[in-house]
Amino acid sequence: MPEPQPRRIAGRYELLERFGHGGMGDVWRGYDAVLDRPVAVKLIRPQAVASPSVAEEFEKRFRREARITARIQHPGVPQVYDAVLDESYEQLFLVMELVDGVPLTAYVHPHRPLPVSWAVAVAAQVATVLSYAHDVPVVHRDLKPSNILVARDGTVKVLDFGIAAILRTDVTKLTATGSPVGTHQYMAPEQVRGARVTPSTDLYALGCVLHELLCGWPLFNGDSEWQLMTQHVNAAPIPLRELREDVPAELEELVLHLLRKAPEARPADVQEVYERLRPFLPPPGEPGEESAPEEAGPAGTPDPTGIFRRPYAPRARTGTGTGTGTGTGTGGARPAAPAAGPDVSPALPAAEREALRERIREVHAHYAALMEEERYAQAAEVVGEMVEPAARALGAESKAVLGLRRRRAFSRQLAGDYRAALPEFEALADAYGRVSGPGSEDALDSRAQAARCRGELGQVTEALAGLRGVLDAVRAVDGDVSETAVELRRDIGMLLLAQGRATDALGVLEPLHADLCVVFGPDDELTAEVAETLAVIRLDLDGSAPGAPS
Repeated sequence: MPEPQPRRIAGRYELLERFGHGGMGDVWRGYDAVLDRPVAVKLIRPQAVASPSVAEEFEKRFRREARITARIQHPGVPQVYDAVLDESYEQLFLVMELVDGVPLTAYVHPHRPLPVSWAVAVAAQVATVLSYAHDVPVVHRDLKPSNILVARDGTVKVLDFGIAAILRTDVTKLTATGSPVGTHQYMAPEQVRGARVTPSTDLYALGCVLHELLCGWPLFNGDSEWQLMTQHVNAAPIPLRELREDVPAELEELVLHLLRKAPEARPADVQEVYERLRPFLPPPGEPGEESAPEEAGPAGTPDPTGIFRRPYAPRARTGTGTGTGTGTGTGGARPAAPAAGPDVSPALPAAEREALRERIREVHAHYAALMEEERYAQAAEVVGEMVEPAARALGAESKAVLGLRRRRAFSRQLAGDYRAALPEFEALADAYGRVSGPGSEDALDSRAQAARCRGELGQVTEALAGLRGVLDAVRAVDGDVSETAVELRRDIGMLLLAQGRATDALGVLEPLHADLCVVFGPDDELTAEVAETLAVIRLDLDGSAPGAPS
């Protein structure tokens, strides 16, 4: 059976899969069809939006809070894009930046406390974010581990700024009846009482989070929400060193200071908190230096100390070579979209074989529709989700799987994600070389697209070497004026020009233009394009300073 079409809201945001569930509502991985980018979509629970008038009030309140929150200019605050009321006026959707990261809850384990440096690195990054927020001023009101993510590069992201204000979750009172609203394990005493919320409220919550990171247990563990709230108002916290001996005394003192009951008794501001955390942060290290083995955190989680060990470090290399050329590629042929017919191994039982064929056909159809709409990033996701199940059933280098992978690389390239497309094309070139031979059309095309990606990434020397190698192979079979050879010659000339090698570019593009005039005619689009480039090169060479190449 074909899969149901994803729900779309506001004519542009597709809800693809639910991946989170909280007190406010469900969180979906979504897609913005207009801007061709993934988004996170939060659905406000229907019971929170009891009528169209309440929904409209929520929307107004959201827009007011979102404008304020948007003033927090810090990379640790994900952007909020939109608020959408559905057609029934009964549900409100919040559309925001989708962060690829691990929630802080994954770092908390009662039997394996987090390394002190990791816990402090998280708290210091949160403190930095709060310093920008409190300067606006914006108070978070609902800081907790599930609202904190550690991105893949170790950057801490604080989610849901302004959401508590939208939902008014900070007005829970100790005397309230019924089911109270709020996150009670991290709620400051003044929140429980319904008193005024200030930046000190966030400091108390940060103390709760840091306590939990260091000992593996929440600050209080009441049997009910009522008991938890009562403990926050009246109970004394257990000092950290009674729960974990290796916690430095000064760090224990800071946590206890953050957890004082009266807001005015806590640290003066979040800047003071950061300064008191600094002595426990890892110092800058040499490139490639990792945490010591005894400081390793939970397996599979990003290291939040990395940005302190290597502050402002460049993005990590892809592992496929870094290149030494300068400049960027210009132009470049679009890779031909692979043929769409799924080729499924007869080794599968007949029913499974037909079901898999049908699924792959549906993926190809969906992919083609997205590509037609120029939604390249989403098209890459659609085929990418099919790669792994198809590979398990058919083998990683089956024709059908290689076709899916090639489509993914192709759409990533058109989306401008050359860093992701490059290793995919290089792996495809190797795979096609093994399956069809290194001189096959598929292998050569994958090599050419990998070289074009390198050109776009500024690795011009390697890009030129790659394109010339493919051109030599193409010339040996199809000659110098086949469609593929012509595109390769044009790309080589443009890359030489990007390197500032105008004379070398002229030596490539002049004979290409002569061939194009004979084969396609002077009015052909590509012929005219090359002619224009030659005119610019000649003008530049004719006007160069004495001693320049001519």
